[in-house]
Amino acid sequence: MTDLDFASFAEQARLVAVGEVTSVELVEHALGRIRRLDQRLNAFAYVLDDAALAEAAVRDATPSEQRGVLHGVPIAIKDENDVAGLPTAYGGAAFTTAAAADSEVVRRLREAGAVIIGKTRMPEFGIWPWTETSANGYTRNPWNPLRSTAGSSGGSAAAVASGMVAGAIGGDGGGSIRLPASFCGLYGLKCQRGRTSAAPNAHLWRSLGVIGPLTRTVEDSALIYDAITGSLPSDAWTAAPLAMTMSQAYRTEPGPLRIGFTTRLGGLSADAETTAALFATVAALRELGHSVTQVKPPFPEVSVAFMAQTAAGVAEEAERAEFAELLEQRTRTLLKLTGALRGRAEWAERAGIAAGAEFASTFFADFDLLLMPTTPTAAVPVGQLDGLGAVAASAKATKASGFTSLWNVLGNPAAAIPSGFSSDGLPLSVQLVGPPDGEPVVIQVSAQLERVRPWAQLRPSLA
Repeated sequence: MTDLDFASFAEQARLVAVGEVTSVELVEHALGRIRRLDQRLNAFAYVLDDAALAEAAVRDATPSEQRGVLHGVPIAIKDENDVAGLPTAYGGAAFTTAAAADSEVVRRLREAGAVIIGKTRMPEFGIWPWTETSANGYTRNPWNPLRSTAGSSGGSAAAVASGMVAGAIGGDGGGSIRLPASFCGLYGLKCQRGRTSAAPNAHLWRSLGVIGPLTRTVEDSALIYDAITGSLPSDAWTAAPLAMTMSQAYRTEPGPLRIGFTTRLGGLSADAETTAALFATVAALRELGHSVTQVKPPFPEVSVAFMAQTAAGVAEEAERAEFAELLEQRTRTLLKLTGALRGRAEWAERAGIAAGAEFASTFFADFDLLLMPTTPTAAVPVGQLDGLGAVAASAKATKASGFTSLWNVLGNPAAAIPSGFSSDGLPLSVQLVGPPDGEPVVIQVSAQLERVRPWAQLRPSLA
């Protein structure tokens, strides 16, 4: 059989389509890697051994004319999304009742032929940018298990970076796709606000959150996004239809673009190695024919709007808890401290949308894309929350997500793109931000960078 270790999601789909492997073989391979690696990484909250194999057998029996674009390929789901038969535990211990039905994104994945293999770890309610909980311990980085995966989609990132699966669903309300992509050497695109459905919920953290994949390749993210894109009438937010699919964008050259870059956002700057990686990316973009200019963008001040929506989103999810006494102490304290702030959530939504429109009319009138760091440093050690209460943890988290959370408030698509390694062998990342509804151009330039500075063949030795 073809060597499936680290085969891309798109390649696995092609292998199934031509009959070189079966879906059952793909799932058996993934389950084997999970059994071998997850005891060290703690990426999975639930693994669907028997159910995934049964689903794969159904996929193998499906006639070719009825097969979807993701047919037969295993995928993991972040534990804030409903998967029928499993609790939606939001990373903690306060939920035990199984979901009666799939969320809309999971339903669309199954409709496209993907096989749900399990659910992945996250910090409780996705509050923190490190995947650590009192109930479930640390989720560890495949590149160095003493380092963090970041968060909140840290379990999804660890599962993909280690080759347990080729793709996993995450969610991004302040950087939670891009931060773990950065720490784990993955590609992670936060789509435009409203691009994917939050159903059965009306929204994910008010106007901040979106649902999307973490993958090793740009093609894989484009393929998965094409399967899950689209909103429902019940969604609080919608996005304008794209002029092309993301897979079409992946296969299309963008032509010369105007790209601005910055190493700072307000008082936040990246360390020397991250900054050097950004300048190396600038050089690559210029070699590709783009006009790349260092800029000082008119970044709006949106910290209060971000905090108000985060506080409201966490409170709304916490209200669903079956056993509130099992919520983490930090969560309970945060809920007590943010009552007044939560009352400003609707104002915050309006302020963020207005700020996004203003930034689009100023910066994106002159530039097609913005390049900046994803994270201030490479992966930090595990234990970032040890000994910290809600206030100290919040202050630390604000700095860790400083380069990413702005784009949740404004709503723009933004991608974390691997950009080399630190001196101690940890992945580095740059962030490419697009205009409103600019996912196609972000995908196009990401694909160009992947071709001239490939990363997917670089793999952690742990795996």
